[in-house]
Amino acid sequence: MNDRTTFFRRLSNKLPHKGLLIAALCSATHAYPVAANTLPEHLIDATRLFLEDAVTDYLQRSAIVARHEVEVNRLDPRLRLALCPEPLATRLESPAQPVGRVTVRVSCPGATPWTVFVPARVKLYRDVVVVTRPLTRQGEVTPADVALIERDVGLLSQGYLSSLDQVVGTKVTRNVLPDQVLTPQHLELAEVVRKGDQVVISAKASSINVRMPGEALADGAPGQQIRVKNQSSGRVVRARVLGPGQVEVAM
Repeated sequence: MNDRTTFFRRLSNKLPHKGLLIAALCSATHAYPVAANTLPEHLIDATRLFLEDAVTDYLQRSAIVARHEVEVNRLDPRLRLALCPEPLATRLESPAQPVGRVTVRVSCPGATPWTVFVPARVKLYRDVVVVTRPLTRQGEVTPADVALIERDVGLLSQGYLSSLDQVVGTKVTRNVLPDQVLTPQHLELAEVVRKGDQVVISAKASSINVRMPGEALADGAPGQQIRVKNQSSGRVVRARVLGPGQVEVAM
C-alpha cells in the first residue's frame, strides 16, 4: 500500500463522523510527504473529501432534504510547492455555507508553510416552485400554474420557494415565463377585499370586542391598511385587512 492510499484511507476514517461542526472537519489526521509532481491531484482529492463531509453536515444542521454533487476545478499541473510533512489543514474560505461556487483554503503548516485556494462548485438540488405556463403581471397564481421541479439552488441567487402553498393565491408582480423559478420578489399577496365591499370592522381592547358594519374604500390584501367607512357613524378610519370581508382597527 503506497503513502497516498494510506493517507486517504485514514483521512476517510475521520471525516464521515456525523454531527461534527465544519470547523472540526478541516484538518487531516495523518502527516504524509507529498511529491511535488503529484501535489495538484492530492489537493483536489483532499478538497473533494472535505466538501463532501461539509455539505453533509450543513444539510443535517439545516434539516434540508437535498441531493448534492461536488465538482473541484482542475489545478495547474505545473504547480510546485514544498513537501508538507504535516497534516494538510482544509477549511471553507467562502461563502459562509458550502453551496454554489466555493473556495477551499488548503494549507501546509509545516516548517515551510504554504497556502493554496482551491475553487470548486457544490450543486445542491431541491424541489422548488417553477411556473408551468405564462403568467401576466397582476395575475393570480393557481395550482395549475405551478409545479415543484428539481433545480440546483446554488444558481438561484434571487432566492426560491419550496412549497406550492407559499404561492397559490398570490399575484405576480411582473410577467413570468414557463419553466421560470418563482422567487419572493415575483409575488405579492392578492387582494381579498375590494373597493365597495361590505366588511365587518372589528375593534379589540383587552376584554372588549366591538363589531360594526363598514364599507371598504380601497382594495386590500391580508395585512394591508386600507380606508374603511363606518356605516354606523359615517366616519372613515384606517383598518388592517384580516381576510375576505374582515378588517380590524386599533383601539
